[in-house]
Amino acid sequence: MAVGFPIAKLGALVIKQVAKPLANFAKSRAKNNHFFRTYVLMPPAQFYHWCEVRMKMYVMNIGRSGQSSTIPKLNEDAAIELGANLLGEGVIFGIAVGILAFEVIRQKEKEKKKDEDEQAFINSLENRINELTFASEELDTKLRELTRNIYAVQHQIKMKETKAAVTSKTTDVVLHSSSHSGTSSGVIVTALMYAKSRIFENTPEKSFTSVSLITTALLDAKSKICG
Repeated sequence: MAVGFPIAKLGALVIKQVAKPLANFAKSRAKNNHFFRTYVLMPPAQFYHWCEVRMKMYVMNIGRSGQSSTIPKLNEDAAIELGANLLGEGVIFGIAVGILAFEVIRQKEKEKKKDEDEQAFINSLENRINELTFASEELDTKLRELTRNIYAVQHQIKMKETKAAVTSKTTDVVLHSSSHSGTSSGVIVTALMYAKSRIFENTPEKSFTSVSLITTALLDAKSKICG
């Protein structure tokens, strides 16, 4: 308030100083133009004078009892003087109101533009958030797909390793069996050769013994193959 009051007084002083040239121009115009003097300056001056006197009489408790009191009009020179002052101050007041209205409109437009910018910024943030959310979901989908592919490759590698191990064991068993079979076959061939020599060299009684020996050799070879 201490700062606002001197500013208000300064504003009123500025209005008065600016209104003086306008009042002087109106006075000079009224002297040369009857229409301007009669219909522009004098009626507002007479009305202002009547309102001012009536207000003073009301404050001084004059004319409240219903007594009719006539308020004298201003003479032409005083009316022109007052009308010119009123015109000058009215013009300045109108200019001030126009400036104030322009400033109010400008502030509203500024606030509106600010709100629009903020809303646009919020919309852009929302769009960016939606884009990031979509990108994150897409990355999650790709990550899950990559994980499934890794698990599938690992499973295939394990299956191949298991198959290779089984194949290796099977080969070892076959080779081992083959070695035993070779030994047994050698025993069988030896037994047959021995039986042949005994049959052709000995008597019939001894041939029976040779057959028994062959049978024993064959059984031994069978047990070795199965073992």
